[in-house]
Amino acid sequence: MKPCQGSVMPRFSAHLGYLFSEHPFDRRFAAARSAGFQAVEHPEPYATPAAALRRLVDQEGLTFVQFALPPGDASKKEKGYAAWPGRQREFRDSVEIGLDYAQVSGARFIQVHSGLVPTDHPPELVWDVYLANLCWASERARQIGVGVLIEPIGPGTLANYFMSRTHLAIEAIQSANCPNLKVLFDIFHSRWAGEDPAAIIRAHAASLGHVHVADFPGRHEPGTGETNFEKIFSALADISWTGFVGCEYAPTSKTEESLGWMHNLPTH
Repeated sequence: MKPCQGSVMPRFSAHLGYLFSEHPFDRRFAAARSAGFQAVEHPEPYATPAAALRRLVDQEGLTFVQFALPPGDASKKEKGYAAWPGRQREFRDSVEIGLDYAQVSGARFIQVHSGLVPTDHPPELVWDVYLANLCWASERARQIGVGVLIEPIGPGTLANYFMSRTHLAIEAIQSANCPNLKVLFDIFHSRWAGEDPAAIIRAHAASLGHVHVADFPGRHEPGTGETNFEKIFSALADISWTGFVGCEYAPTSKTEESLGWMHNLPTH
């Protein structure tokens, strides 16, 4: 990957569900800092008490960027239920759990999973319930200074996921009209959906709250697949991106050995 003229080195976040898995969980924070990361994130950190996670983050001088709300019943392969009519109470309970954890751990964002498509309800009702849940969660999060993320996940990764395309996430954010509601834009998922990630970054900069990188196909580190990351980082520079770029990929070797692609990015 060649440096992009005039672009700025982004701030990177280590996704500890993927990176540094060769270390015990409590030692991944120090490993991330040693590797040069400024921040960390995790999909479901609840096995570690929030106060303990805060200590691990603080002692390494890291930022805890984001984590997801409890996804539901793992035995039923649930992936959230924000778009499920009749489960609003459960959703609100999960938001309270997530916000309590965020407040103690210092997380900047919570991530809301839509869940799979509820096929036994009219699409209009599903959409209305989803928007109402997003608005409720965003307002509760705003009260404690936390942002809310929604991440499109396409059928190539998760079949029948309700929030499956970036344009749907943008539409939801515009309809909800909540300032702290943003898109978690995942380059890998976007490529799976046949989208142009660089074009989306430029067109919808105001709606983005966090970015994930992984190459496509394979979901390994940038430079191992077909994605043009020069265009993507150029687009981030063009919008003066000040958020974090989360590294959510499966390293092809030890994590530290997979980070060479970062050294080819510009530093000015």
